[in-house]
Amino acid sequence: MRIFLAGASGVIGQRLIPRLVQQGHVVGAMTRSAGKTELLRNLGAQAILCDVFDREALIQAVVDFQPDVILNELTDLPDDVTKIGDHADLNARIRTEGNQNLIEAARKSGSPKILAQSVAWQLPDGPDALAVAELEASVLAEGGVVLSYGQFYGPGTYHEQGRPAEPRVNIDRAADRTVEALGEPSGVVVITD
Repeated sequence: MRIFLAGASGVIGQRLIPRLVQQGHVVGAMTRSAGKTELLRNLGAQAILCDVFDREALIQAVVDFQPDVILNELTDLPDDVTKIGDHADLNARIRTEGNQNLIEAARKSGSPKILAQSVAWQLPDGPDALAVAELEASVLAEGGVVLSYGQFYGPGTYHEQGRPAEPRVNIDRAADRTVEALGEPSGVVVITD
């Protein structure tokens, strides 16, 4: 399949690309950072430089790639776990506006299947919780799949040494299960240990 991976340079995206390529899929790996395109090519993907908030450019990138699947692994999180609260509005925007832009791009490119990252735990009331609810509802309305991940742990995550509270999932297990979920029917797939 041709898989358009948004959020390709993130912790899960970097683990997904080699697994997808190994299974024979062609991966269009989107990043908004020019400095990460070489990394994505080295992982075996076609690097696509595009900002999810540039709606017209995103639509063109998706239409040009002609994906069978759009895999939305977008987040806007800081490198420092203690600053997550400071990024709530940014992360909420990527889950709402960013996700809506991807859905619009999907519609313009023949409506490929959409799979999108969500969380398997209850977020406190606020912009992030509202954004997650909106993302999930919009993906399901398109006949897509919500990937409801536990908190990641393992190399490259916020929890490299220890394990976070449940629900949690090892980052490599999460990547393996995501590849398996490509064939799932519309619905919510919980990915936890």
